[in-house]
Amino acid sequence: MDAFLRDRLPGRVPVDAWLAEGRFVDAAGHPIAPGTPYTSATFVWFHKDPPEDPEPDDLAVLHRDDRIVVVDKPHLLATIPRGEHVNSSALVKLRRQLGLPDLAPAHRLDRLTAGILLFTVRREHRAAYQGLFAERRAAKTYEALAAALPALAAPTVVESHIVKRRGSLQAVEVPDAEPNARTVVTLVESRGDVGRYRLEPTTGRTHQLRVHLNGLGAPIIGDPLYPVVTEPPEEPGPPLRLVARTLAFTDPLDGDAREFTSRAPLDWP
Repeated sequence: MDAFLRDRLPGRVPVDAWLAEGRFVDAAGHPIAPGTPYTSATFVWFHKDPPEDPEPDDLAVLHRDDRIVVVDKPHLLATIPRGEHVNSSALVKLRRQLGLPDLAPAHRLDRLTAGILLFTVRREHRAAYQGLFAERRAAKTYEALAAALPALAAPTVVESHIVKRRGSLQAVEVPDAEPNARTVVTLVESRGDVGRYRLEPTTGRTHQLRVHLNGLGAPIIGDPLYPVVTEPPEEPGPPLRLVARTLAFTDPLDGDAREFTSRAPLDWP
């Protein structure tokens, strides 16, 4: 097992030290000792030490009432704890910032995308607001910077079948398959060769906006995955020029019309 773990986790964790400490365990929770014979088709479990975060900045709260909290999420902040990003996630930071232990996201933005993010305050309201997104009753618009394509000055409907396969960093479009992703793309401003696009998705496939703009020949500036993987997506780098700009919906509990707008900047190159 020692050799297997060193081969499988090269440079990621101190395998020998963790074996000596009993930090690798089997499915029953029993420590795997140094020199344990390799056995195929078994699970080995371990927990990595999350990095210590610097003192977190408060998130920009755009709206708060007794049912929901709306924040302006910055780039490079995960929505929920994931991988190495545990304390450095919008959920954990906001729970600490507002003292709301039952806070939960009604939807998600990926770590590289900035913009409007809605949380529910109490458990009994969670399903109602999550249903807005699951049932596509929330209207969302995004803004992105990419190569200016004049042909997209008029609203253009992009439809395709997008699949994100396990183990692959990129999502792909499957030719001739029934569309499962739809985005309306409009070029609203140009500065030289760079354009600002309004993106209106009516579905929510993984990486949908990034895949659709890339497929049009205008990958989003700062994208580490499209058209090719250029760097590990978890590493800090130039921000992806993509912002979830507006979110609008009819409140499922009182019927009020609600609309929120992000102030996150799109930095022109």
